[in-house]
Amino acid sequence: MKFAGIDLSEPRIMGVINVSPESFYKGSVRNDEDRLIETAVKMVEDGASFIDIGAKSTAPYLETQIPVEEEVRRAVWAIKTIRDHVDVPISIDTTSARVAEEALKAGADIINDVTGLKGDPRMAEVARDYGAPAIVCAHGEVRNLSDPIHTVIDFLEESLIIAERHGIEEIAIDPAIGFLRPEWPPWYEWDSKVIANLDILKIFGRPILVGISRKSFIGAITGRKDPAERLPGSLSATAIAVLKGAHIVRTHDVKETLDAVRVAAFIRRFSP
Repeated sequence: MKFAGIDLSEPRIMGVINVSPESFYKGSVRNDEDRLIETAVKMVEDGASFIDIGAKSTAPYLETQIPVEEEVRRAVWAIKTIRDHVDVPISIDTTSARVAEEALKAGADIINDVTGLKGDPRMAEVARDYGAPAIVCAHGEVRNLSDPIHTVIDFLEESLIIAERHGIEEIAIDPAIGFLRPEWPPWYEWDSKVIANLDILKIFGRPILVGISRKSFIGAITGRKDPAERLPGSLSATAIAVLKGAHIVRTHDVKETLDAVRVAAFIRRFSP
């Protein structure tokens, strides 16, 4: 299995860099050109197979609205800044087709859409027109509160239908850890159930990407309110996700996460 030209016979790392000051984890934000380049290069040296650029926070519990012009400016600046310094695919984390298109023009390779092609009606068209691989996140209104993993499956099926209708062939699926927040059960239970049953998503035959790094469900379980203190919990959940079949792990902490992924992947070889 491959995604954007990267062999997924072993789990891969996607390094996260944000150029959005409003992002929930301030340690991931880079607004200085030298630091941005330094971070991207270091992530690749540490083992990242992809770099993910976020120009607007997508955290569902934050007030994150900014003008689309500003998101375009940030995204294009970041991608142009690092494109000649890293030889790995770059994804743009956005819900805006306009931002995605401008990012692809600037040198991005992949669209990472947390609305699963359901937000901006032009997003699927942009992916098709540019031949861009897409990461689709489980997105929708939660109705079945008792069955998180099958809710995720239903939402992903809807996104895959949209992708198929537009002729988008290269798709990775994301179970939306941290995004689906029903009033009940608590979101940290919901996310934990999804990770514990991640292997069910293998039915799609698509690369499974998980974004766990420093998210609020880790804080809820560990009592760590500050995202800066959530690395150990993130590594624990990451190892479990890999044991359950994750192909790509999206993280702020490439070096540490790669070690956790390698150990989990090695142990997975001996599971029944």
